[in-house]
This record gives sequence, structure tokens and C-alpha cells, in this order.
Amino acid sequence: MTLTTEQYLSAVKNADIRIVSRLISLAENRQPAVRRVLSLLFKQGGRARIIGVTGSPGAGKSTLVDTLAEQYQAQGKRVAILAVDPSSPFSGGALLGDRIRMNRTIGGGKIYIRSMASRGSLGGLSDATADAICILDASGFDIIFVETVGVGQAEVDIAKAAHTTIVVLVPGMGDSVQALKAGILEIADLFVINKADHEGSDRLHKDLRVLISLTDFKEHDWKPPILKTVATKAQGAKEVVDSVSQHLEWLVTSEQGKQRQLSLYSERILSLIFRAVREEIMLKKEKEIQQLAQKCLKRESDPYSAALSLLEARD
Repeated sequence: MTLTTEQYLSAVKNADIRIVSRLISLAENRQPAVRRVLSLLFKQGGRARIIGVTGSPGAGKSTLVDTLAEQYQAQGKRVAILAVDPSSPFSGGALLGDRIRMNRTIGGGKIYIRSMASRGSLGGLSDATADAICILDASGFDIIFVETVGVGQAEVDIAKAAHTTIVVLVPGMGDSVQALKAGILEIADLFVINKADHEGSDRLHKDLRVLISLTDFKEHDWKPPILKTVATKAQGAKEVVDSVSQHLEWLVTSEQGKQRQLSLYSERILSLIFRAVREEIMLKKEKEIQQLAQKCLKRESDPYSAALSLLEARD
């Protein structure tokens, strides 16, 4: 790191976008020195509202985020967008596909957009997404959108990172069945049927109502609303923004909402523990891992015993 910890903290506090971007890059590259900065930045944040947007490829997630970001900007909010793209098989970087579809926000140049490579993560997010959220929060953004890769049934990590999770569906793609299989019903705070001017939107709305009715909601639980949008025309965007506000209010005022926020931090702590242990073992035990892998190949050992031996060796 070329700057001191104090210089980074000051730059982020003053919303120096160039330094903010550099810090996110350091977090993506897992530079050890950035951890101290992140720890201190966390205490400067806490104001930003994190909105996750997930759903199947082709559902119009990027266009919807583009439209919603414009709505928040019109309210005087500072908005940032983290678009988690698939990794390039050649460079390992993000393919930047989402930026192509965010015509409104890119044209204005007033909304911060950062593409992050998934780097093989199977949960729809990059491992450094939470770090980027921490940095953007500390730099004074009011709204931070996190758009997942769009891998369908695997992308449930967003519920562990966002205050409000929007699941975007479109008619004619069998999404209601997929939602049931994927467990997406459990992570959705809002269902948005995009491209609602297409045939089948009423049927999809009915199917979702049936799925929700089968869920055992308690008296004060949040019941996800089902909204219709045509993101390309900005139709229904205001209703989505209003529903997000209602959900955020529920998070703050209800006991269930407070428990939800508590679980977000519990999940974050566990995620950091898993990452630290994995990196430590990979760094210090690379030779042993290869030796154990050879034994597994010859059926002289097994992966379960091998993993346990590596964990016990840390004590």
C-alpha cells in the first residue's frame, strides 16, 4: 500500500472515489495490509442501505437496477452499484457485461459503478463484495446496489450481505418453479416480475402468490410483496422503491428485523473466519496438501481424514 492507514481513512471519509476504487482493488486482491483499514472503516459506516438484486439470466436485473438507481438519485441519494460479473477465463477479471446494459446511470456519470469478478465463487457474489460494501458505506453512499452474477439456483449468498433482497423474475421462463427448487422463496424480501407487459405475467403472479401462501409466516414476519415492472420504460420503479423503504423500516422497528440484521453480522464473521483459515492452510500447508492429495489418489487416505488432520495441526 502506498498510502498510510490514516491517509486511506481520510480519503474514504472525504469520498475520494479514486482512493475508494483503489481500496476495493486491494480488497479483491486480498492484500493483507488492507484488513486494518477495513476494520477501522467499518466503524465509520452504518448509514448505507444495501439492496441485493438477484434472479435468472435474462430477467432484466441490470436494467432494473439502472432504473431504481435513477429513482434514488432523484431523491438526492448518493448511489453506488456493485455488479458482480462472471470472471474472464483469460484474465480472471470481470466481463463488464452489466455496464453495457446500465445506460441511464453510466450516461449521467454521477452514480458509482464497480464491476467485480466472481472469481469462481458459487454463491453469485465475489468474496470481496462485503469488503467493497464496507468501503462504499464508509465513504458516504446512501444506497448500495449489489447485483449478482445471475446463475439461478446457486446465488443465495446475497441474502447474507444485503438488507433487502429483490428477486427478479420474468414470465415465460419457468421461474416460479425454479424459485421453489432453489429456495429463493426464503431469501426474497421482494418479488419483482419484470417485463410485465409480456404474456404470462399474470400467471406468474398467481403462481408466486400460491407459493407465498404455502409459507408458514408468523404474525410479525415480513411477507414479500409481488410487484410488476417494465424496467426499460421505468414502469413500476416507484412502487419497488416504496416497498424497499417499507422493508427497511421493518428491519429497524421489528424484533424479527433486528434479528435479521444480527444474523447478517454473524454470517460475515463466519465468512471471514472461513477465509482466514483457508488462506492460512493454503499458505503454510501447500506441500502437505499435495502429499495428502496423492494419498487420496492412491486410496491410502481419504479427504475427510486429510482435512481433519490439517485442522488439528493448527492447534
